[in-house]
Amino acid sequence: MPDTTPPPPTPTNPTLYFGYGSNLWHHQMLTRCPTSTYIGIARLRPYTWLINTRGYANVVSAPTPTSSTSTTTTTTTTTPPPTYSTTVYGLVYTLHPTDEAQLDINEGVPTAYTKELLPCSFWALDPSNPFNPSPDSQGNVIDTSTPPTINKCTMLVYIDRKRTEASVPRKEYVYRMNRGIEDAVKCGVPGGYVEEVMRRYVPADDGEDDDDDHDKGGKKKKEGKTKKEERKKIAQFARGQAKRFKDESGVIK
Repeated sequence: MPDTTPPPPTPTNPTLYFGYGSNLWHHQMLTRCPTSTYIGIARLRPYTWLINTRGYANVVSAPTPTSSTSTTTTTTTTTPPPTYSTTVYGLVYTLHPTDEAQLDINEGVPTAYTKELLPCSFWALDPSNPFNPSPDSQGNVIDTSTPPTINKCTMLVYIDRKRTEASVPRKEYVYRMNRGIEDAVKCGVPGGYVEEVMRRYVPADDGEDDDDDHDKGGKKKKEGKTKKEERKKIAQFARGQAKRFKDESGVIK
């Protein structure tokens, strides 16, 4: 009698995922994709990072400067070109099939984003010194000024090719992006990139105490408390979005 026992499943290599938006926030990634692992930093070129008309992060293909363009720029202006105008930095995570499927749902594939495999420069994390999300931890900072571990490494990137114009972020997304920026900088994403590119769209959190001495008069104190309560509500909603995303733009039904 023939053996009808099915063969064991063939192990598959995990997907290398390039996260450049709110998935820079380790807490969000571990919540959405519990078996994902942060393994390093990657750089995508030539692309430009922005907040699109949905109110969320996107990367847009950027033209590669030609020699004639460079010459013209040099002779007509003394202002140097932006350092990171055609560069996107992100954190790299390994994804197993179940986590990738869950991420597809959160990203709204194929309506809001499509999945593409793109070549990135990759700086690998030292596995003997893993990332520690504690605020007091020095962590394992990757030096991206050194040559990358791999010059061209194919990675999964979620891209919205339809909505490529710049806009403003949704309020709750500002909260999640700031948490992601904090983690990204701790990992080694260049601070210059954050300031030049991301801060054009994502304002830093307001850490000012609304009830300090400069708020004189009952009316101002009341306004301060109202703003503080509003920020708490936004933060609470954002944490919920990190766990189970609800699209405020209406693109994902």
